[in-house]
Amino acid sequence: MTDVDVLIVGAGPTGLTLACELAVRGVRLRVVDRAEEFFGGSRADGIQPRTMEVFADLGVLDQILAGGDLGIVMRAYQGDKVVWEGQMSEPTEPTPSVPYPNIWFVPQFRTEEILRERLAALGAHVERSTVLTDFTQDADGVTATLVANGTSETVRARYLVGADGGRSTVRKRLGIEFPGETDENTTVLFADARVDGISRDHGRMWQTAAGGASVMPLAGTDLFVVVARPPADQDEPMRDYLQRQTTESSGRSDIIVREVTWHTTWRPNTRLAERFREGRVFLAGDAGHVHPPTGGQGMNTGIQDGYNLGWKLAAALAGAPDLLLDSYEPERMAAARTALDIATTLLEKHRRGDEDAHVRGPEVHGLTLNYRHSPLSRDERVQPTELRAGDRSPDAPVTTTDGRPAHLFDLFHGPHWTLLAFDTAHAHTVAALTDRLGPALHAHVVVQPDAMQPDAVQPGQPADSADQHVVIDSNGHVRDGYGATDGTLILVRPDGYVGLVADPGTIERIEEYWATVAPARVAVGASPAGPAEPGVPGGVPARQA
Repeated sequence: MTDVDVLIVGAGPTGLTLACELAVRGVRLRVVDRAEEFFGGSRADGIQPRTMEVFADLGVLDQILAGGDLGIVMRAYQGDKVVWEGQMSEPTEPTPSVPYPNIWFVPQFRTEEILRERLAALGAHVERSTVLTDFTQDADGVTATLVANGTSETVRARYLVGADGGRSTVRKRLGIEFPGETDENTTVLFADARVDGISRDHGRMWQTAAGGASVMPLAGTDLFVVVARPPADQDEPMRDYLQRQTTESSGRSDIIVREVTWHTTWRPNTRLAERFREGRVFLAGDAGHVHPPTGGQGMNTGIQDGYNLGWKLAAALAGAPDLLLDSYEPERMAAARTALDIATTLLEKHRRGDEDAHVRGPEVHGLTLNYRHSPLSRDERVQPTELRAGDRSPDAPVTTTDGRPAHLFDLFHGPHWTLLAFDTAHAHTVAALTDRLGPALHAHVVVQPDAMQPDAVQPGQPADSADQHVVIDSNGHVRDGYGATDGTLILVRPDGYVGLVADPGTIERIEEYWATVAPARVAVGASPAGPAEPGVPGGVPARQA
């Protein structure tokens, strides 16, 4: 029998995100997947802005940016005539609070490759052709049976996570109901293919009485995605069928489908598990919720599940109170319901043929999702501002005391909690908490430019140890974004959501909250980006994008 802290079943984007979050904290883990080969299709190719922030924290943003694009213009044709042109969403410029405001398109197989590479760099890997056949649990852990290449193995884990998709073995073994519906009357064929005869500067749609077809470039590859109605004859070769559909719909004989590398038939499937946890076993991603593809919510919601659960499992293993793991289900079930509502609303627009059915607004981006009703969210202000405990923590530019530009997301980057203490009067609080709780907590004094003393460190000079905990809110974006005033204390969770807002705050308020979410000293690993970079507050890496 082998022993691990966490056994993850399923190595899609959800399981890989969770694995990276655990590995960076030094958690002993195994990731198993029943597939003989890694997934090779485009499937969920839209990465939402909030997920881009997650990928920045995981240290994979550069690879994600290199592997995709902002999407392309789509044109609807009748013969050679363009009858409609547009994009799902118009690209917008970053703002101080939102550094990645646009949906980024990357084929799912490439996203998974990038996450596997990151996991390998952290010392773990995916075990393919490995099937979970059974498990039992008791007060101290889970005993699971794995079968690989005909050989059975017993594994003992403190926790088990089912990230094994809509047909989840874990969910079925737990006996958790998965209510919802599957619409067999609405089906669409998606295929990745090599296509000759058209340029990659825009996507093309041809609508006909028989249904039509569309061909659009697949970001980061030399492939195209071909969409059509599924074939009536299941024995017809897929390449031949797609060629016929494309030729008949477009009226063009010069568009040649050369090779089909992957295909799937999609049908609206909307389901939400009755619960996401049973004792020491958790559900994440499609194992707990499946979505129509409209709005790009499914994969992104699953990634957020893994990101939410990872730091909580690591803290629980280090001795954190039960409240932390208890918060997973209410937080993520509410998020899944919201995502399902968005996806089904957009699907209905497509069914009705609404003119704006292809348009995507900020509701799909994940930036407004909040945990305000979570047991971890505590807002102690008499009159809360627009930003409240449980909300996503916005980014903002800051300056270090030695004159270097940085961002709040730089301060948040890593497995720790972050305290933002507004006003120099909190310097003693920051010093005391840093001394007692570091590296589990990185504390910073946020000051306005006129609060710096005349003899403070000048730009270009090295900062002493006290100054390294000070950041300057040069343009006021931090105060504006957080609705802070002198005396405000804001505690940011490892997943970038506000846990506590105390205004005015004291060290006692921080200590009281801390006791409910963490052991006296949470064991955390090194920052995902590696060793601390000199001169940047809290030892955080330079901004990645």
